[in-house]
Amino acid sequence: MAFQGASSFSSSSSLSPSPHRWTYDVFLSFRGEDTRKSFTAHLHDALCRKNINTYIDDKLPRGEKISPALLKAIENSRISIVILSKNYASSPWCLDELKKIIDCKISKQQKILPVFYDVSPTEVRYQRTNFGKALAKLKGRFENETEVQKWKEALKKVADLAGFTLGDKTEPEFIQEIVREVSKVVKPKYLNDVAKHPVGMESRVHDIHDILLRVGVNDIRILGIYGIGGVGKTNLAKEIYNSFTDQFECCCFLANVRETSKKEYGLIQLQETLLCEILGDFSLKVRNDNEGMGLIKRMLWSKRVLLVLDDLDQSVKVDEKLLGGCGWFGLGSIIIITTRDEHLLASYNVHLRYKVKELNHDEALRLFCWNAFQNENPNHDFVELTEDVLRYAGGLPRALIVLGSSLHDKDIHYWKSALEKYKKIPEKSIQEILRISYDDLDECEKNIFLDIACFFIGEQEEYVTKVLDGCGFFPNCGIQRLIGKSLLTIDGFRRLGMHDLLKNMGREIVRQESPEEPEKRSRLWFHEDVRSVLGQAKGINKIQGILIELPKQDLINLSSKAFSKMKRLRIFINRNAHFSRGPNYLSNELRVLDWSGYPSHSLPQNFKGKKLKVLRMDESLIKELGDGLKNFHNLETLKFSKCQFLTKIHDVSGLQSLKKLDIEYCNDLVEIHQSIGYLDKLIKLSIKNCLSLTSFPRSLKLRSLQTLFLCHCKRLQKFPEIESEMKCLAYVDLQGTAIEELPSSIGNLTGLEYLKLSECHKLRHIPTSILELQRLYYLYLDVSSNKRQYPLPTIAELLSSPPPMKSSISNDGHYSSKVFPKLEDLVLGKRPLSELDYVLLTACYSTLKTLDLSGSNFIILPKQIKRFVGLCTLLLRNCKELEAILELPPNIEEVDVSGCMSLESFPEVSNKFEFNRSSFRELCSINLSGCHKMLVNPLLFEENVEDQDADYELLFPGNKIPD
Repeated sequence: MAFQGASSFSSSSSLSPSPHRWTYDVFLSFRGEDTRKSFTAHLHDALCRKNINTYIDDKLPRGEKISPALLKAIENSRISIVILSKNYASSPWCLDELKKIIDCKISKQQKILPVFYDVSPTEVRYQRTNFGKALAKLKGRFENETEVQKWKEALKKVADLAGFTLGDKTEPEFIQEIVREVSKVVKPKYLNDVAKHPVGMESRVHDIHDILLRVGVNDIRILGIYGIGGVGKTNLAKEIYNSFTDQFECCCFLANVRETSKKEYGLIQLQETLLCEILGDFSLKVRNDNEGMGLIKRMLWSKRVLLVLDDLDQSVKVDEKLLGGCGWFGLGSIIIITTRDEHLLASYNVHLRYKVKELNHDEALRLFCWNAFQNENPNHDFVELTEDVLRYAGGLPRALIVLGSSLHDKDIHYWKSALEKYKKIPEKSIQEILRISYDDLDECEKNIFLDIACFFIGEQEEYVTKVLDGCGFFPNCGIQRLIGKSLLTIDGFRRLGMHDLLKNMGREIVRQESPEEPEKRSRLWFHEDVRSVLGQAKGINKIQGILIELPKQDLINLSSKAFSKMKRLRIFINRNAHFSRGPNYLSNELRVLDWSGYPSHSLPQNFKGKKLKVLRMDESLIKELGDGLKNFHNLETLKFSKCQFLTKIHDVSGLQSLKKLDIEYCNDLVEIHQSIGYLDKLIKLSIKNCLSLTSFPRSLKLRSLQTLFLCHCKRLQKFPEIESEMKCLAYVDLQGTAIEELPSSIGNLTGLEYLKLSECHKLRHIPTSILELQRLYYLYLDVSSNKRQYPLPTIAELLSSPPPMKSSISNDGHYSSKVFPKLEDLVLGKRPLSELDYVLLTACYSTLKTLDLSGSNFIILPKQIKRFVGLCTLLLRNCKELEAILELPPNIEEVDVSGCMSLESFPEVSNKFEFNRSSFRELCSINLSGCHKMLVNPLLFEENVEDQDADYELLFPGNKIPD
């Protein structure tokens, strides 16, 4: 059969048909005395060797009337082969069979294949020679001529069908021709054990057909279907298989490959099944896997096959033993692999891939309801409980089917009890399905999975990797392995995610370590277990991690010896518990100490913290770390937030691995030690809202630093000197500080892209070295003071002491393109502007895309604005003295003059809007809200203008059309 093109795909995109469940593939109708021991016997044997289920009536007793058993066999056969031999019409039995066969063709759309064995179709059609004589005799025997007439009509109808004639062929050739035609109809068979309720399947089948269309139909196409256990990969593969079976003569669905391959002689069994299914010879035997490889290569190399290998993992060497790199099959073949492990597809160079996602809410609801209520919608009293089940199952089809079936016909009390149980102890059959992927992991990968399931879901990948690396679990490859096996996900913000059922499975694995005694488990997270262990000092050396997340903030009466036996504790995270006292001991194996509300002024003296990676103290009573900081050689993250007793950060020179330092809302913090300015690996330095901070390092030499926040430290007056070039620092935010000037060494920040100086009310001097920041693309210079306590320097004044560099000014008096060559966003609100300001601004006229002059005091927008040819957005909010905007930049897209209460002249808006409203809407968005003098501009609105309300809302959002 020639493979059909794209149209075949589109026509096959619906779900596989639901064929009649035939008992037999073929029913043989024949005259026994003519062919029973010769042609019919040979044909029957050939069909059976092709595994075609064939009915032959050689064991039924003969009589004048056809038996009910035979009639039933005819009804339940997909094809009837009618062997029309010379004496066929002499048997009323055969003629009744034929009449029934013709009836079933009409009523059940069965297929009839007539075989003209030593007779011609013409003899049968017109009842000549032997057929005519036989019918004449029957007419004499039966008084009912109507019956004989029906036989004649049946013979004519079967003779009119396309059939087989012996002709010059040998009998074996003749039989093989018949078998091939039968195989096209019944081989391969549709897989009947597909999803009972194929909810969401049709769209997924369509998606896969689209993927297969991307490759030429005459190429060998290999598709990998992967996803979490229980998500429906096998059912989807069966639907795809069924949708293509009519386009392939050679088809095979190898189910449970992983499980079968692990049995003794399992691989040989798979090879044998593959050969027998495709060749149709079920007598074929394979003695060893090498022989199987040779047979597959030799016997299938030119065949165009449809092959599904279901449920593969890394332990199955299918590439060598079953596929031969797919070079053993003919062009146009389609090979589909289902697996939980995406990395396996990469190892087989499978480029066409489809990840099966969980069902969405509506799909999940339908599938669950079909199993729980035998309907698409929940019963009235079970609506809320159904939503609880959906949240628990998380769109996983297998879970929805299992839960729905287990809750079917149960009362509401049973539902509530079962759901409470599932939340604590996962349903066993679901657990078994999901655990297959976990059991295939090595010990490090299992530890990574359990740590994430118990402690780190929703955390940043970078942070978790840092912690797990400190534990010696090799997370850089381990996390990728979990993702590949669909046990873990990472979203666009690089946060780790896990299906709730997988999380529950991981936690159940830990619970099973000691179901009755939580202190003997490796990890604790359930608040009742944690409270018991810490309050009663039950903790032992088994515990490696503790997460405290109470249903609501509450007090834990911490035993003085609570941590004394937890020598292996690696992770301690407290989210919301208050403690009656601080710990007397902490394990030196700790990698994470994240203790919100730490109840003591200092850490235990015996705590060395040499393996500590993360130290977070939010809302704690910590006063100082003192000499402890000298021991934390591996610490990478240090955070203090709302620590009311913290007044000083001491010498941190020992923290040579520190990458992130966050201090925020520590209102009594006064001093930060000079050593912070020399931490070589520091990437982020963030000091926010520390209102008492006055002492900060005098200089910085941080070659790895990328971001620096010093915002809203209202008493901080000096910005440090930059000792040497800092290429990595891209982001500096000084908003809300009391800094009076920037040092000339700011030019050493050669990688700076973002500089925010808003609300720096005391800032009076910006050195000309700022012009050396060639990579700056965002500059925020809103430095005004509402109280007007300090003089408000213009841009020209800020940059003219010493005077602007002459080398940067061109012959026409404008700055050259060397000044801020990449600047795109500039904010200059609430400050006076001079002519020289605009000279400076036009230095970046071609690159600037956004200009914010909100709150400025000019009366007429200067005409130099038209020189900004690259400007798209102009913000002039609350420029209360602005009366006229005479010109706009040529490529402007958005102008916001909301709150400009004095504005009354805006000719460009009036003209454009009056003459070409539709074009104006497309080209420019203008907000005139609060511009009261523009509201009644007669040029903008006329009485008969269509869509007047829409036009008005476009320009004056939130205002009503004036009367």
